[in-house]
Amino acid sequence: MAEILGLGLSHYPPLCLPDADMAGILKWTLQDPSIPAQQKDVARWTAAMRAEWSDDAGARAAAAHRQALVAGFDRVRAALDAFRPDAVLLWGDDQYENFKEDLIPPFAVLAYDDLDLYPWSHAQGSSLMKGKANVWGEDASKHYRLRGRPDIARHLVAGLLERDIDVAYAYKPLHHGSLAHAFANAILYLDYHREGYDHPTICFPLNCYGRRVVSAKGFLTRMDAPLELDPPSPSPRRFMQVGAATARVLKESPWRVALVASSSWSHAFLCDATWRLRPDTPADRRLYEALRVGDYEAWRSTPLKAVEDAGQQEVLNWFALAGAMQELGARLEWSEFVETHVFNSNKVFAAYAPA
Repeated sequence: MAEILGLGLSHYPPLCLPDADMAGILKWTLQDPSIPAQQKDVARWTAAMRAEWSDDAGARAAAAHRQALVAGFDRVRAALDAFRPDAVLLWGDDQYENFKEDLIPPFAVLAYDDLDLYPWSHAQGSSLMKGKANVWGEDASKHYRLRGRPDIARHLVAGLLERDIDVAYAYKPLHHGSLAHAFANAILYLDYHREGYDHPTICFPLNCYGRRVVSAKGFLTRMDAPLELDPPSPSPRRFMQVGAATARVLKESPWRVALVASSSWSHAFLCDATWRLRPDTPADRRLYEALRVGDYEAWRSTPLKAVEDAGQQEVLNWFALAGAMQELGARLEWSEFVETHVFNSNKVFAAYAPA
């Protein structure tokens, strides 16, 4: 009998790095000559941001941030294992990794069979890990034999098309050796303690980066970089519709499926309002409170411009999850907001009761 579990986590790339390097994005941004010097002056930062940065560029604070994130991943993994899914469906963003100039689908289901995921040898630019040492001390030979469920993926695509959700699909990667980092990192972090990951997994990339997916290659640029912006991503409302339709299709199936949103929240490097130095925490807190109390209308009425202005492009993955959970009437069992000022993005973890 079908049962659906909703989960949310982060795929924050710097968690792969040693603590001393976790604030690397901020260090890079502080070298941007187009950002006014007074904005980069540590003495002018908030007390909380100065405390995190301290006298070691965030190295000590990184250890505490890592501890909080690993605790969140452990809790999500425990819920996932207890659920014993037939498949894990991951919503994540493709940051100019598998989809590039020749194809940018708004939504796509990757109906892959089993594949070999090599997180380090397959790493691309926006993963932040190309050619870098990782905190586990693993070399390029590290890999997972990731099980797929193409039968469930095909069923989902057919059901979405029948419900007027014009989703793309693929049976093999296009420009990536395996999986974009939104998906690869979710698996790496759910298996942070390297005890193994054997859940069949279906990846469902969403075009969250929209205007910056090709123009900025889904990643960092200097503030004054001249960009010919791309067309926008779909609206937050549309992501919720896709999530709701996904939940309906799978609820009418015979399978137990975990629906997982994989992303951090506001990203400093996308937020011009904060001079790209820190995430838009007030905007994140507003969305988080609405999620916590089940105010889905607050999510549905959020305009795309507000999402973009707050650097919350990746939160669009969570809009799909929110739409699915509202459709199912699922109850939020627990959630946690992990706030930071110097580690690029706030992170949220969540688990809903199976529905």
